[in-house]
Amino acid sequence: MSKLWTAPEDDPRVFGQPVGEKATYREYLDNYRLTIEMKCDGLDAERLGRRSVPPSTLSLLGLVRHLAQMENHWFQRVLQGRTDAPCLYQHEDDPDWDFGGAVPDHAVVKEAFATWKAEIAKADEWLDALEEADLGREVPVDGGSHGTRDVLLHVIEEYARHAGHADLLRECIDGRTGL
Repeated sequence: MSKLWTAPEDDPRVFGQPVGEKATYREYLDNYRLTIEMKCDGLDAERLGRRSVPPSTLSLLGLVRHLAQMENHWFQRVLQGRTDAPCLYQHEDDPDWDFGGAVPDHAVVKEAFATWKAEIAKADEWLDALEEADLGREVPVDGGSHGTRDVLLHVIEEYARHAGHADLLRECIDGRTGL
C-alpha cells in the first residue's frame, strides 16, 4: 500500500473561490509551488539528487533548480525586462545545467532551495503590484511579444507538468503518492 503525503483534510494548499482572473492565477501558482515543496519535503541531498532513469538527468533537485531558473526567466527577465544579470543555472558547456549540475550535495541543495525561494519572493512582489487590467499588457520577447496573461499561464503550465514529474520521482524514492 502506498503512503499518502497528508490526509486530504490536512492539505496545506488552498482551493477556494478566488475572485478575479489574477487571484485565480495566484491560487494555482501558489498551489503548484507548494506541491513541489511537498514532494521534496523530508528528503536528504542524496535522495533529492537521485536521477530518474538513465540517460535522463531528471531529479527533484534538478526540478527545483529548473523552476528557480524558470521563475527568474519569466518574471524577472521577460515580464520586467531585467536582463542585466546572468541567467540562472546556465553553463556554456551544458545547456541543461539546471539538471546536470543538480548533484547530491548538501551545499547544492541548500543553494537551490534558497535561490528558488528568493525567485518566488521576487515574482510574488511583482504579482502583488500587478493590476488586473495589466494582464493584457504585451511584453517584448525575442523580437516579438507575449501577453502578460499568456506568460502567467505558461508559468502555471510549467509547474503543473513538473509537479507530475515530481509525483513519479518521489514515488520511486520512497513510495509516497497522492497529495
